[in-house]
Amino acid sequence: MIQTLRLKYASVQTVLHERGRRIWAATEAQQLGWGGISLVEKAIGMSHTTIRRGLREIHSGKVNDLFPEQSRLQGGGRKKLTEHDPALPDALESLIDPVMRGDPESPLRWTCKSTRLLANELNRQGYHISASSVGSLLHELEYSLQGNRKTREGTDHPDRNDQFLYINDQVKRFLHSGQPVISVDTKKKENLGNFSNKGREYQPKGRPIETNMHDFPDKELGKAIPYGVYDIGRNEGWVNIGITHDTAQFAANSIRRWWTRMGSYRFPNATRLLMTADAGGSNGYTLRLWKLELQKLATFMGVNMTVCHFPPGTSKWNKIEHRLFSFITQNWRGKPLYDLTTVVNLISNTTTSKGLIVKSAIDTKVYPKGIKVTDHELATVKLKPHNFHGEWNYTINK
Repeated sequence: MIQTLRLKYASVQTVLHERGRRIWAATEAQQLGWGGISLVEKAIGMSHTTIRRGLREIHSGKVNDLFPEQSRLQGGGRKKLTEHDPALPDALESLIDPVMRGDPESPLRWTCKSTRLLANELNRQGYHISASSVGSLLHELEYSLQGNRKTREGTDHPDRNDQFLYINDQVKRFLHSGQPVISVDTKKKENLGNFSNKGREYQPKGRPIETNMHDFPDKELGKAIPYGVYDIGRNEGWVNIGITHDTAQFAANSIRRWWTRMGSYRFPNATRLLMTADAGGSNGYTLRLWKLELQKLATFMGVNMTVCHFPPGTSKWNKIEHRLFSFITQNWRGKPLYDLTTVVNLISNTTTSKGLIVKSAIDTKVYPKGIKVTDHELATVKLKPHNFHGEWNYTINK
């Protein structure tokens, strides 16, 4: 009998909606008589409470009151947790990625908290949610499980997490007082020309974009060097496209151009600026030229400039990486970067559902490599190291 019920159910379950399956199971149980509910439950795995509900609907004589394709009454079914508690998504997202509050990174993201631990923390805060519901809500918020990616540049520094927390605190202080907070970095250099670009986009069937078979750099077109400035508080970005070398002068001038084109209009009353940057590259904390150029920049902008570097080996935690650069990469996936104009247009047309605004321009200035900064020049920098890791955290007065 059980096998027969299973075969019958297998033949009808794909063509019936939820209510239809319930009525079918109740009809079979009714025909079997005493013990029929238990047999049907064992055969097809449907809850006995669901089968009893179907029996009540049959006995009420209202089986045909609903439209044939309607699974349940209008407004029926369990309400979403977010309807009972609209603050729940924000509470969960604050544990995962508090970018909307200005925090550079979430401690929970660093330690890879599971849905169980997230649910425990939310319940501790007074919410009522299970681990499986946390998983469903994360899916609705467009989070997903990610595989490993080669982003680590070295071993962990013992004060890694303490530096993250220090950056968090600095960001909160600056944003709370209405001062600008930016995240800066250089994006990967891109060869210009008719070269294949990773990713795919829709094209007429059988007519893909034809590109060069080899990726040898074009000496005439050269490369594009995008240096980005991301305004954490306003979700806005500026990308300066260099054509020579990624140097400290180029990095400082990119920030200068952001201030001239965007920052000074957004923050007319600014007296301080906080910048989060990687530990290395053209804005590395060990570069004398970087600090000398920042002094010139602070004097030009008329603001005291605080810089907080992420520890070595954590460059991918910088906010600009996953709030600006990642979306630029998505926007130009599968599109050859024919020339500088193409690069600028693709970057400037990058948007997100969160309202990201991006502006871009070409920087034709030549930036020479190998500039040496003397001790005398370095002594002119009005640099004040912070008490906590002064090599990573410092302020340059205007």
